[in-house]
Amino acid sequence: MRIIPHFKHATNVHPAERWLSLLAGGALAASGFRKRSPGGIALAMAGVELARRGATGHCFLYEAFGVRTAPRGQGESISVPYELGVRMDQSIVIDRPPEEVYRFWRKLSNLPKFMRNLESVEEMEGKRSRWKMKTAGGRTVEWEAVIHNELANELIAWRSLPGSDVDSAGSVWFKPTPNGRGTEVRVTMQFNPPGGAVGATVASMLGANPEQQMKEDLENLKEELESGVPARVA
Repeated sequence: MRIIPHFKHATNVHPAERWLSLLAGGALAASGFRKRSPGGIALAMAGVELARRGATGHCFLYEAFGVRTAPRGQGESISVPYELGVRMDQSIVIDRPPEEVYRFWRKLSNLPKFMRNLESVEEMEGKRSRWKMKTAGGRTVEWEAVIHNELANELIAWRSLPGSDVDSAGSVWFKPTPNGRGTEVRVTMQFNPPGGAVGATVASMLGANPEQQMKEDLENLKEELESGVPARVA
């Protein structure tokens, strides 16, 4: 699991907030410097930071907690902004042809069969779907997603839609193995959990490791497709 701390293009503060930060920061800095005391220096430093927030449009506190008030700007279709979120990459080799593995995954209602925390996936019109998942803390979160890129027997890519409890995006590739009999399944996911990077770090400290869970889910998929026996998903 990799927490993404991108600073490039990391504008996460609304333009109106930026102007207020600049004005308030300048006033605090000027007031603090005039006092010429330890308290005044602290006030001035707070003002300088507030002014920096306004000038750059980047708030470190917002970043830590996964908050963004700025317009997306780099494309409304991007459900997880570049500077936020957690990225996970996992792969596994399954001794079944790509067409079969792709067909099983593409029927999204199959996903809860091997993904432990996924309660249900309801397929809708227009490549849209409604997902329901139980978090490590026992809370149930729901979101709608859309498949925005698809190559038959090769690729499925999706992103969550506005209004989701969890912003997420991901892709899964199905590549034939060199011997032509199996499939390398490679999954990449990026999501912005409740609480942002802080939330992800706290969850890891409490033992909830989404990357390890993804690895186990793929092992369940391998077991089900290779043996023909449904995986034991508790």
